[in-house]
Amino acid sequence: MSDIAVGGIGVGVMILLIMLRFHIGLAMGMVATVGIMVIQGPRAAFSILQNVPYSFAANWEFSAVPLFLLMGAVAHASGMTSSLFHAARLWLSWLPGGLAIATNIGCAGFSAAAGSSVVTSVAMGRIAVPEMLRFGYDKGLATGTVAAAGTLGVMIPPSIPMIIYAYFAEVSVGAMFLAGILPGLLTAALYCVMIMVRCTLNPALAPKVREDADPREKWRALADVWPLPVIIFVIVGTIYAGIASATESAAFGVVAAVLIALLKRKLTRAVLRDAIGGTIENTASIFFIILGAVLLTRFMAYSDLPEFISESVIAWGLSPLMLIIATGLIFLALGCILDPIGLMLLALPVFLPIYQAAEINMIWFGILFIKYIEIGLITPPVGMNVFILRSILPQIPVGTIFRGTGWFFVTEIVVVGLLIAFPAISLVLAESAR
Repeated sequence: MSDIAVGGIGVGVMILLIMLRFHIGLAMGMVATVGIMVIQGPRAAFSILQNVPYSFAANWEFSAVPLFLLMGAVAHASGMTSSLFHAARLWLSWLPGGLAIATNIGCAGFSAAAGSSVVTSVAMGRIAVPEMLRFGYDKGLATGTVAAAGTLGVMIPPSIPMIIYAYFAEVSVGAMFLAGILPGLLTAALYCVMIMVRCTLNPALAPKVREDADPREKWRALADVWPLPVIIFVIVGTIYAGIASATESAAFGVVAAVLIALLKRKLTRAVLRDAIGGTIENTASIFFIILGAVLLTRFMAYSDLPEFISESVIAWGLSPLMLIIATGLIFLALGCILDPIGLMLLALPVFLPIYQAAEINMIWFGILFIKYIEIGLITPPVGMNVFILRSILPQIPVGTIFRGTGWFFVTEIVVVGLLIAFPAISLVLAESAR
């Protein structure tokens, strides 16, 4: 049996194990280890198992992951989410679907401090959904807005999936962060337009909310959101100015979040304990999956399967645009059955050589790839953000939440089309920082 055939069988077995609900990190690691044994022998496999976990865990860029997770936990505990939503509600409630628009803007703002879709969805789901339901909003619109806008935590920097992508694609984390700013803001803006149009055409979705707050209260509420701009400036500003790397900016971000929480008298022992505990748990889970992907990458390299696929695809004579569209459809299909991190780590070892051989800009493709992950967060049957909301709002059926994300899915497809048609949206900030 050829090495390429071993690689193909390995990928098939791995997908089967994942569909049988094996932990994705375990499935990738098991298949990779057995595959390397078959191709290179047991000694090579055991040597890789001995050396790879340490060299991976000791990677400097990955130290940004727990730092950003800790920063998001502290930011949430210090009340930044609630203050941002409160201000957005007071200023925007008069618009059609104003509370949903306020929720969308709140998610976009908090994403820039949280770095995680899960943290953003949980934080805004607990605050915004009950508020919208209290004013008679449609359950699908209320939950769908949080589920979809929560995905902005993947695109708007800092973003943990961007750190992972940068590692595998061998591109700058800072460049990826800067490249994600405009696509993230574009997505949030089109979400707002879509909500406004829907609620104008069907006012029953979002009854008008009358806010009796005087102008002074509105300005006070707006002043309370100052911590988020500060954290955003510390993270993005230090990268853009060349003062700090992405990892160093993560450390600055943690310090800023902790100091703000202390200043607001919200950093109690219990809050700090929960933040650190949650960070350790989430970091361990993410790193276990990434380790499986690193082993899978070694297996793929030994099997020559990526090179075989790359040469076959290039032989078809597809243009870079058709290649992007064709593989985008594959990623959207895989996103229906895999969680986002799993999709990323399963696909990158196989597909990256194809894009590199086609000389596609890796930063531009990385933004598109992150966008596909974003869509997968609201796509059935997996839809991680949907099930996160279901866990904190058990009274709302999963089907209702998925129904609410339908128009957001359509909007995401429009955004993907714009990013493909106009690569400068993704590249202008990253290139200007060079």
